[in-house]
Amino acid sequence: FFHLRKIFRNMRKIKAQIRDWEPDLFIPVDYAGFNLRIARYARSLQIRVFYYISPKVWAWQEHRVKKLRRFSERVFSILPFEVEYFKGLHVPVEYFGNPLVDEVSKFKAGFEGVDAWKKKHTFGEKPLVALLAGSRIKEIETTLPAMLALAGEHPDHQFVVAGAPSIEPSVYQRYLAGSDVRLVYNETYALLASARAGIVNSGTATLEAALFELPQVVLYRTSKLAYGIAKRLIKINFISLVNLILGRGLILEIIQKDLGVTAEKELSRILEDPEHSDRIREGYREMESMLGETGVSERIARRMVELLNEKT
Repeated sequence: FFHLRKIFRNMRKIKAQIRDWEPDLFIPVDYAGFNLRIARYARSLQIRVFYYISPKVWAWQEHRVKKLRRFSERVFSILPFEVEYFKGLHVPVEYFGNPLVDEVSKFKAGFEGVDAWKKKHTFGEKPLVALLAGSRIKEIETTLPAMLALAGEHPDHQFVVAGAPSIEPSVYQRYLAGSDVRLVYNETYALLASARAGIVNSGTATLEAALFELPQVVLYRTSKLAYGIAKRLIKINFISLVNLILGRGLILEIIQKDLGVTAEKELSRILEDPEHSDRIREGYREMESMLGETGVSERIARRMVELLNEKT
């Protein structure tokens, strides 16, 4: 609501660019509330539309499926369970894997190694625990304090916050002042590769942590009003991508209440029970087998070009 003026200004700008450039294809990426409006405009100009990273209509606002079917010639999904869902609703869908597989593989190929990275940051010998508090200020405000409370319970571990590029360091320092918790920027993958456990805000980061086989606890908290509305609208059993892909509760999700108490129990179990951590990693490997081999983005791009050439 507070950003509507900016959103509508950007819509007008993008529509003008589409009109001036007259592209053969428009590829909206995620963000249904914005992109479905632009897709409708593109179709009105007889421009083809391939929707990449489909809107999460299976979680809420399923009425958007009608718009997706009407304004998109093809949907390219990056989550395996979406294929059956969209086919059941007669939405043309294709799945070639998840592009995070490419990103993580590319990082691992060039990574300097855990020991060298820890030495560069003078982390010492303590095992690391990664804290990923989200990429929005409100997410940080609601989950980071609970994450930091866990650090005091495990003085034999070094807790490290992965700074989101869009968030100023001063936002984190407001909470980190006076603690031993460290902050790193633009090195989230290095942290995930080097940590022994993770405390992760719900979102893409849960899947990234899984691809690094990092045992994790998932936290989510929002305002009482937003949570009350969400409970009535959202119709999924899990909030983390890991559990959604597997279709079962592999990793613990702690939502809204008792973040610190419940997270402490699960974090202690991860750090102290190797069999528990191994079971999580085994589940990660099962999940990874569903996400496709490397080269996902190239396969999707080639398929888009193939479809584009079929009618030109």
